[in-house]
Amino acid sequence: MSHVEQRLAFEKPIVELESRIDTLKKDASQAGATVELREEITRLRRNLLHLQKEIYATLQPWETVEVARHPDRPQTVDYLEMVFDEFVELHGDRFFGEDQAIRVGWAKLDEFRVMVVGQQKGRNLRERQMCNFGCPHPEGYRKALRVMRLAAKFHLPIISLIDTPGAFPGVASEERGVASIIAELMFEMSVLRTQIVCVVIGEGGSGGAIGIGVGDRVAMMEHSYYSVISPEGCAGILWKGHEHKNKAADALKMRSADLLRFGVIEEVIEEPVGGAHRDPHLAASRLKHYLRNNLKELVKMPLDKLIYERYTRFRKLGIFAEAENEK
Repeated sequence: MSHVEQRLAFEKPIVELESRIDTLKKDASQAGATVELREEITRLRRNLLHLQKEIYATLQPWETVEVARHPDRPQTVDYLEMVFDEFVELHGDRFFGEDQAIRVGWAKLDEFRVMVVGQQKGRNLRERQMCNFGCPHPEGYRKALRVMRLAAKFHLPIISLIDTPGAFPGVASEERGVASIIAELMFEMSVLRTQIVCVVIGEGGSGGAIGIGVGDRVAMMEHSYYSVISPEGCAGILWKGHEHKNKAADALKMRSADLLRFGVIEEVIEEPVGGAHRDPHLAASRLKHYLRNNLKELVKMPLDKLIYERYTRFRKLGIFAEAENEK
């Protein structure tokens, strides 16, 4: 079997074919591989690749959400290791405390010195509890704002990696001002005098995502999503039940291809066949390529022009034309 332990429901044909290949490989190792057996294994591998491409090219909206939430999907700390060098983590908001759901620090991306801000969910139960399952508290956003101002002071580009179902909505979070700090972050990022590149690497949920998502370039990994609300939350509000999450996912138009068409993002970063969780290193390589190319372009732009275009870009989001009803 593949190294990926968790399988999604729509991957059943892939699992069955992988199982067949594994059986033949065991037979080959025990009895000695004949020419016919090797050819059969090669043929099935080609079929597997074709099947993976076909299935992942036609994912339904809710299936995309499942891929974006896959427990083996690369997270911020994985990309910090695979994409950046010399990462030095910074801690605390200088007001309340430390929030593991947002990780920040200095790093190097080829010739660029950068400040990285990313949301982290955690892998096992202990890590997820420490990271509050990727739902940041106000102190996480205050920490992000603090280091972003620091980056601007030292003329360093900011890389923002978005992966959250949303900011934590609990009473303590509200008491410490989660709404106001997200609003402050959005304003500050819109006028911050340095280059900002944002990428949705998994989930991009609600204000928790946009809180670190205002940038000169905004992109999405192919099988991520970016939405004003989760499908379950939308279904609960509109249809009074989470069982309608598939319908909600379709109505929200939150997939990368939809948002590229709407102009919410500038680019979709192609994932490896079968999703980023199947080949994290290839996914990281493509993310690095995107970041490097955009930084090379952005650092050449005058800051006044950069800020004007960034601010204008977000002000235009959501504009629509309403046709008059025909009589």
